[in-house]
Amino acid sequence: MTQQDLLAIKQRFGIIGQSPLLNRNIEIAVQVARTDLSVLITGESGVGKEHFPKIIHAFSARKHGPYFAVNCGAIPEGTIDSELFGHEKGAFTDAKAEHKGYFEIADGGTLFLDEVGELPLQTQVRLLRVLETGEYLRMGSSTVRKTNVRVVAATNLNMRQAIDDGRFREDLYYRLNTVEIRVPALRERKEDIPLLFRKFATDFCNRYQMPPLSLNEEATRLLQNSYWRGNIRQLKNLAEQMAVIEMDHQINADTLRKYLPHEENRQEIVLRNPSQDTGKDYSHELGILYNMVMQNRKEIEELRALLSNDRHLDEPPVRHLDISTSRDLEKAPAIETSTREAEDILPVEESSLRIEDGEKERIKRALEISGGNRKVAAEKVGLSERTLYRKIKEYGL
Repeated sequence: MTQQDLLAIKQRFGIIGQSPLLNRNIEIAVQVARTDLSVLITGESGVGKEHFPKIIHAFSARKHGPYFAVNCGAIPEGTIDSELFGHEKGAFTDAKAEHKGYFEIADGGTLFLDEVGELPLQTQVRLLRVLETGEYLRMGSSTVRKTNVRVVAATNLNMRQAIDDGRFREDLYYRLNTVEIRVPALRERKEDIPLLFRKFATDFCNRYQMPPLSLNEEATRLLQNSYWRGNIRQLKNLAEQMAVIEMDHQINADTLRKYLPHEENRQEIVLRNPSQDTGKDYSHELGILYNMVMQNRKEIEELRALLSNDRHLDEPPVRHLDISTSRDLEKAPAIETSTREAEDILPVEESSLRIEDGEKERIKRALEISGGNRKVAAEKVGLSERTLYRKIKEYGL
């Protein structure tokens, strides 16, 4: 494929960058589009996996057929089968009429299953049958139906780990993974980071009628060397914040650091990643561990501040608390002890309640910030959309 062809594809699908890894992925997508092979697109959240199914569909023989994208993590477990395969009238309580599933309405076209790793095991069995035979059953029906759909799937999970944990069927993984396209993380495309930032910053400055943003040399190096756990989505969010908040649009490194909390710490963790010795990728586990450490640190700081505020009370120090909710902690007598000792004397039940209250509050704030957009809120609190949906119902939000 010539550079001119690559440029035309990038312009058509809104892809920015000159990374060799990115160019190679585009070439694979165009090449595999001419076949009907199943494709699995892997990569971290926010890297832009959604572009490649569109490329595959546009360059395939199905380009005049329908194209549907389904976020498997956003559909509740109880309705995912109905959404994918349809149902008959009376199949369940709310089934007041027959319903066509995506495999039926996408017949002759392409179906993109995003977050396929979130599918329940029962649905995985049904999906495997469709991929192998092209046959499926509507819920509540015994009539076998046929479909001719090209399936492209995507996930940000470590599928090998999901298989080992019993959360994903190995036979379905191999059926989906006929061809794999691994989309590189933003930190693997350092040469593209200034280009992406310039594009996002220009778009947002034009939208909000602000002066254009520009980075000095030191700020550009900092931008390129940051870890970017949220990848392109995080970079875009940063550009929008700076376009609106910063009055001086000549950005230096000190200004940029205000929008990159703990990025240096995250980068140091990655540099000590033992995956080079073992061959295993620990980046996901390290990210989880880092979030746990930071959350525990935050709770300790909150407790320290609470103890500090209560020290003016003249009541004698107390070594044990009888607390049923986190609100009661505000009424508790002063505790003249260290933070470490305070953690030791808190009952196990109270610790659990504090964690749950903290999680509920974080989810509530994320929903407010995102304007009720569950996908954005899930990314901000580090949960899948399915898990966030369950937590919203559990906490009554």
